[in-house]
Amino acid sequence: MRKILIITILIITCVNSFAQTMMQSQYGTSASGMSSDRFDRNGNPIDTTAVVDASTVPVGLSSWTIDERFGNRIQVPVDTLQFGFQNSNDNGGPTGHFTHLGNLGSPRISHVFFERKETTQEFFTDPYSFSYDTPGTVKYTNTKSPFTNLTYYKLGSSRRAEEQFKAYFAVNVNKRLGFGFDIDYIYGRGQYLNQSTAQFNGNLFTYYHGDKYEMHFNFINNNYKVTENGGIADDRYITHPLEMADGKRVYKSYEIQTNLQDIWNKNTGYHAFLSHRYNLGFYKDESSENDTIVKEVFVPVTSFIHTVKVDMNTRRYISQNDKQNREYFQNNYLGNDSTDMTKYMSVKNTVGISLREGFNKWAKAGLTAFVSFEHRRFSMTDSINGTPGQFMRDYKENTLSVGGQLIKSQGKTIHYDVLGEIAVLGEDIGQFNIEGKGDLNFRLFNDTVRLDANAYIKNIKPTFYYRHFHSKHYWWDNDLSMITRTKLEGKLSIDRWRTQLQAGVENITNYTYLDNTSVGYTSSNDARTKTYKNDVAVRQNAGNIQVFSAKLRQDFKLGILHLDNEVVYQKSSNSTILPLPDLVLYHNLYIRAGLAKKVLTVELGADVRYFTQYYAPDYAPAIGQFYLQNPETRYKLGGYPLVNGYLNIHLKRTRIFVMMYNLVQGTGERSYIFAPHYPLNPRAFKFGISWNFFD
Repeated sequence: MRKILIITILIITCVNSFAQTMMQSQYGTSASGMSSDRFDRNGNPIDTTAVVDASTVPVGLSSWTIDERFGNRIQVPVDTLQFGFQNSNDNGGPTGHFTHLGNLGSPRISHVFFERKETTQEFFTDPYSFSYDTPGTVKYTNTKSPFTNLTYYKLGSSRRAEEQFKAYFAVNVNKRLGFGFDIDYIYGRGQYLNQSTAQFNGNLFTYYHGDKYEMHFNFINNNYKVTENGGIADDRYITHPLEMADGKRVYKSYEIQTNLQDIWNKNTGYHAFLSHRYNLGFYKDESSENDTIVKEVFVPVTSFIHTVKVDMNTRRYISQNDKQNREYFQNNYLGNDSTDMTKYMSVKNTVGISLREGFNKWAKAGLTAFVSFEHRRFSMTDSINGTPGQFMRDYKENTLSVGGQLIKSQGKTIHYDVLGEIAVLGEDIGQFNIEGKGDLNFRLFNDTVRLDANAYIKNIKPTFYYRHFHSKHYWWDNDLSMITRTKLEGKLSIDRWRTQLQAGVENITNYTYLDNTSVGYTSSNDARTKTYKNDVAVRQNAGNIQVFSAKLRQDFKLGILHLDNEVVYQKSSNSTILPLPDLVLYHNLYIRAGLAKKVLTVELGADVRYFTQYYAPDYAPAIGQFYLQNPETRYKLGGYPLVNGYLNIHLKRTRIFVMMYNLVQGTGERSYIFAPHYPLNPRAFKFGISWNFFD
């Protein structure tokens, strides 16, 4: 970690110096790009174009991501925000919505159903949403001077520490052309045995914004290695620690026995993405209300769009302990020394033509038609132990789809985006997606009120790895029906009241999930002991499942005292197949004050994360996925308040926090276990520091 940190700082320093010299000679004193919008806690935009304090956000600095279908820009905040920095690398999410295995970078799944993303073809990296990069998450930056951010986090002592180092660099060659890179390295040694995580994410990006030609490109590399321990051998080490040593001692976390050892899941991924378009239009003279200088502005009328996305992932499962394999798992389809590996590759091209919004007073909305073709290839082991000629088998799939989009993004009052797509040929024929979202903004009692709505109806073919999977311990080939999902959701936001109310309902037909089919048997040396050997199967529920969810965010402020609150209520119509906690809560009580002429901002407080008890998903280490608990051994988890106390400091370009994690450990049953047999980290000291450099 220290070597990576030093080398990265040296590289960034050299590049930064060169870029500053280059920009002084070529860039001039003005910058083009998008306005520097930032967003409040409710996700509503705040105009910061008037900000002139270079210690916060320099004029001309803006950031955005792009959608992977058309390459449209989506504005995001520049990484200079001071609020909530102490929660910016919490594996459970900033408001504690995720079940995870404890260690930083470990697999996770949200308690809140509406936040769970659909299973993708990159099946094995879906649970690593905390850190996994995709082309749609890459942040592009337009800046008058080189922009650099260095961030470092650490929890616990060096022997068992979790560490994360992040570096971001962006520079413009001129007003239209920019490039940069992003590095994210996680090394979690683990507070418990056989639990380490080592993850590297790196991406390179560039863009060009001309009047007639626009382009975005990024290349991403992901490398994940996670040690699987199968959870602790007995939950009483956490829930009733004195019982485990006849009241004589309490075991340290790294002394607790785990179910597995010497097992690893490794994922290596590469992503390349190019989006570009050619615009037809005309130039017109334009001047602002306070500026008498007339400028020639290009107005696009029609755009020809092309995007290409290439994804590759190799997943290896490594376990060579034959005794352990036989005792813990129900099946061992491959030899002990065999390679348990699967590969995935996808190439997707999308071409479209767009009539642009706003090129004249009659063009109130933009209209886009597009065609997509995707080729997918999967490779996996295809012979069972004892069968001669073990080999890798390829599965190839092709899909052709067509669609259209109607969008209105300009103006202040109403915006909407409606998109439809249907697969007309290939593996996914019959799959379709119709989705729409919109917002209405208006003034009420001298306040701004925003109404948002989104809805969709989807007919989805289950991902390949639900249909086919061959490995050391799990083996299936399934003929699955299409999944139908229908959702309607609305949101009311009142900024002045610091209020946001959101509610929605979703219906799912043929809900597809991973079931726990572990088989129990009676131990030969103790007739009272029943042991279960791990097994997993894919299931579909032929009926309908409805999920209702409502969320309230309400913040209060009295002088320097703040109380932020979030309450989520949800209900599943089939809690056996789709268990959910009824309530998910987050509360943050703190004081916030500006010192030294408001150059220094200090936050001192504590927050709590809580969810009601439910049959939380179990975790299958041999596939790296969450699945249902075994109905014969299942038990409820939750009802534990995870409390963190913190001090957050923002001084000009530097952010620092110190935190005591899991403050209430030692009270009640101490049941800080969110996934079966996987406790969270015990009480530990944590800190983080982030520097921004604008020149």
